[in-house]
Amino acid sequence: MTSLVRAVRRQRGLTLDDIAQRTGLTKSYLSKIERERSTPSIAVAIKVAAALEVEVGQLFAADTESQSFVVDRLPEEGDKATHLRMLGASMLGKTMSPFVLDPRRDDADLDHAEHPGQELVYVLQGQIDLHYRDEVTPMSQGDSAYFDSSVAHRIRARGRAKTRVLVVVHDQPGATHR
Repeated sequence: MTSLVRAVRRQRGLTLDDIAQRTGLTKSYLSKIERERSTPSIAVAIKVAAALEVEVGQLFAADTESQSFVVDRLPEEGDKATHLRMLGASMLGKTMSPFVLDPRRDDADLDHAEHPGQELVYVLQGQIDLHYRDEVTPMSQGDSAYFDSSVAHRIRARGRAKTRVLVVVHDQPGATHR
């Protein structure tokens, strides 16, 4: 956990004083945690994770290098297909949630609840209808939309051709990414 705390803290541009103020812990104790001179309790780990705006489980990851640089490869042909693929899922201290979506036409897949923050939608392949508020905007390959994601919205494929969309969600400051 210790080197991950330092890595996330630095990635976020925070000082030990900043984390001390957010957690109520001393700068000295936090420094000991970062230098592996003290092992925090679960309660302290939860406080530190909240101050760093990460899930506590991320602080216990074994490989810090792979957590600060993540490459996602296109799945092989034989891999189990899914219509939603998270990108950078193991990235430490994420400030964005990117994913590739293969939207469908059927109504069961239309639900896309509003959430805090902003969203970017970029059509990689095919055509979609972007439902935003009470309006429907047709979009084709190369089109993009950037919008307030706290407003009800959803994406639906148009036509029978394969459709693929890059979606990047950015939460409001203070939100924790999964």
